[in-house]
Amino acid sequence: MTLIDGKKTAAEIKQEIATEVAEMTARGERAPHLAAILVGHDGGSETYVANKVKACGECGFTSSLIRFEDDVTEETLLKEIKRLNEDDTVDGFIVQLPLPRHINEQNIIRAIDPAKDVDGFHPINVGRMSIGLPGFVSATPAGIMQLLKRYGVETKGKHAVVLGRSNIVGKPMVTLLMQKSNPGNCTVTVCHSATPNIKDICRNADIIVAALGQPGFVTEDMVKPGATIIDVGTTRVADATRKSGWRLRGDVDFENVAKKCEFITPVPGGVGPMTICSLMINTLHARKDNPYK
Repeated sequence: MTLIDGKKTAAEIKQEIATEVAEMTARGERAPHLAAILVGHDGGSETYVANKVKACGECGFTSSLIRFEDDVTEETLLKEIKRLNEDDTVDGFIVQLPLPRHINEQNIIRAIDPAKDVDGFHPINVGRMSIGLPGFVSATPAGIMQLLKRYGVETKGKHAVVLGRSNIVGKPMVTLLMQKSNPGNCTVTVCHSATPNIKDICRNADIIVAALGQPGFVTEDMVKPGATIIDVGTTRVADATRKSGWRLRGDVDFENVAKKCEFITPVPGGVGPMTICSLMINTLHARKDNPYK
């Protein structure tokens, strides 16, 4: 069994980016600039955005954090997005999700200039990805593809099962795995809450991408020997032995499933670090070879 170490891989990629950015600035060029809009004080969002700001520093990027309280109006957010769209010194920006219920997330996402949508959520970027045109790909699926590539996981002709159909992970993951690329060229099955016989489907999978948000869902009896398991789940579960009172648990029963796998990602330290790393890659491309310019 080979452990796919996302933390180590992300550190390597960030160092590669930092080297390239240092070369850019040595030539007198401006460093990439990533901005983030954070609404409210959700603990998970605060941590995630803080990690993004930290990653920017490690890559040599400029970063900006714009904060609003929970009661901010949709109109105010849209005005800020318009300002960032028009700011030539900002190469890419994100609006941290989720947003308060009174704000329509799709209205916010659609307002972002696709050329600055480094989260890859805008319908135009999603559409470009679906037909193989260059654009910005959602960070978590892009990070998973990087892991498959760097660990030499064979995907051509393999049966991949994606558990989950979210717009952020499941759907783009399906698209990327079936594209004519390396990694890619998979035969893909997508499973969700209405899929019968999920266990039987998983038993025939060469690759399983678990993105359901259900801790321990993928058990040993669902996995065939030699499979590759990518665990996207990051659910907080109670743990009295931890100072925080909780720990992160993935969608896979790691201890038992790992014994049967050829490759597997841990939680934490697997897919998570690669999500932020992919955001850095998208921001670098937005700065130096933006597909819209």
